[in-house]
Amino acid sequence: MSMQSPRRPLALVIHGGAGVIDMATLGETAAQRIHADLGHALDAGYAVLAAGGGALDAVEAAVGVLEDAPGFNAGRGAGSTADGRHELDASIMDGQHRRAGAVAGVSSVRNPVRLARRVLEDSPHVFLIGAGAEQFADLHADIERVPNEWFSTEARRQQLMEAQREEQQAWQPSQDLRGRYFGTVGAVALDSRGHLAAATSTGGMTNKRWGRVGDSPLIGAGTWADARCAVSCSGWGEYYIRNAVAHDIACRVAYRGDRLRHAAEDVVLGEVPAHGGDGGVIALDRDGNVVVAFSTRGMYRGWIRPDGSRGTAIQRDD
Repeated sequence: MSMQSPRRPLALVIHGGAGVIDMATLGETAAQRIHADLGHALDAGYAVLAAGGGALDAVEAAVGVLEDAPGFNAGRGAGSTADGRHELDASIMDGQHRRAGAVAGVSSVRNPVRLARRVLEDSPHVFLIGAGAEQFADLHADIERVPNEWFSTEARRQQLMEAQREEQQAWQPSQDLRGRYFGTVGAVALDSRGHLAAATSTGGMTNKRWGRVGDSPLIGAGTWADARCAVSCSGWGEYYIRNAVAHDIACRVAYRGDRLRHAAEDVVLGEVPAHGGDGGVIALDRDGNVVVAFSTRGMYRGWIRPDGSRGTAIQRDD
């Protein structure tokens, strides 16, 4: 009689961005919609895992749902550039083989995470930007395209107008962006074979100029996955880049033997604020330990643990 190996734990963690989330401004209806959209993303990602699918497929599925939900700053509902357009970024990484794909500054790809997956699988490269990334998308009929205005929502238009009013009223633009809501979406997953993956997607900082790119599409800054852990970040991207946040967390686990929670908190609650930034992170290790850490007032987030327990949350005390 053959002996079946014990079932490995499955786990999934998602986020919809860290920042200032004022519940009075957000409102009960919008909060309920955020919880529902986080739940739909968990359902999509976990369905892949429960069917024996891979972590890479699971994070792509979860992030794709969040990109289509207009309450988050990714895909539809993306932040606006200073000229009112949308430039989207995404990355994805397979922890088993450390394969990665990323795109930045795309303007017509409905789900940038799917294009990042194509870069991982169908190109010899890791990172494609702007017009070149759009040309690569032209080669793949399954990559859905939309007009740039499809990404617009009234809420993002109002955010852009408010940011530009503040800029005009100030003697000079503020260099301190701590506490402002950025929004990014991401997912980390552990599959039945013990493999990990991570993905992150964003519409970028509202009122950004000059082709600014944050940490979300940068492997090692906003996204990382290896054999030990997977990480997806959200926050003030310049500081996540300067501190190589996602990779630093993984290095503390790999080289110092830190517990994942200690590593994530030391970096996100220590190193990033010490250098002037803020934000949050979700992380998962090969044993299914779930970590969510953030220095901001809130972070849209959801999780399904190895024991099957699940939840979604918005504020720190949820």
